Amino acid sequence: MKKLLTTLLLLSGLHSYAQKEIAPDKWLKLFNGKDLTDWDIKITGYDLNDNFGNTFRVKDGYLTVAYDQYDEFKERYGHIFYKKNFSAYLVVAEYRFTGDQVKGGPGWAFRNSGIMLHGQPAATMTKDQDFPISLEEQLLGGNGKDPRSTANLCTPGTNVVMNGKLITDHCISSTSKTYHGDQWVHVEALVLRDSVIKHIVQGDTVIVYNKPQIGAGNVSHADPAVKQDGKLLTEGSISLQSESHPVQFRKVELFDLSPYVNDPVKLNRILHLLQQRNKGRQ
Repeated sequence: MKKLLTTLLLLSGLHSYAQKEIAPDKWLKLFNGKDLTDWDIKITGYDLNDNFGNTFRVKDGYLTVAYDQYDEFKERYGHIFYKKNFSAYLVVAEYRFTGDQVKGGPGWAFRNSGIMLHGQPAATMTKDQDFPISLEEQLLGGNGKDPRSTANLCTPGTNVVMNGKLITDHCISSTSKTYHGDQWVHVEALVLRDSVIKHIVQGDTVIVYNKPQIGAGNVSHADPAVKQDGKLLTEGSISLQSESHPVQFRKVELFDLSPYVNDPVKLNRILHLLQQRNKGRQ
């Protein structure tokens, strides 16, 4: 009985500790709802922070990707990078697609954007590079009739391991349902260095992989000094995509898990409470 009471007291103390650790002030709002402070912009064919056509902007409190100043897309793929790298974290975003795809956008980019994880820093991309070496949590919207899952995995310049097997396919579909129209969709990515990465939609885990590493293709004009094939990715940048269809983000926030990754008991308790918190907020 004494051992049981001691265990219960320890669990109670751990629960209280974890609740304090995930308090609102512990979250980092990557997007502050007002401006693009702490973000870098890189658009294919343009220098770092040349925001061609005011592609990335804040409108009505939303981080907005827009093309009203484009005559044609012309493969000007863009990414907006948070300026700090992270290694272990839960990133949460809410997005919606709006309007029509800009002229010249590829068919596959219809209602298509993404959250790039474990990416290279914006400053290491070459002027003509199209995508950062990264892991993409691909964000898709439905076309009104066909199944089209979201939070898929795409791998520009990377490979991953799933179920013990090296995966070299560029895109792997998730198990999520399709979200048609302009509705807001809640997505998350749980990233624990190179040990596990999970894509989560509306509280449900829809794809899991590990051992992310540099390799494969699907990136043009990358610096060979950066694209070191076989190198495991244990940290990197977070960026949002511009791929020719207007999209808005009303939330981009992050909980840093790096202080807990070496303490599995604390980590699991915090992850459990984070899961409860986010399910309650959808």
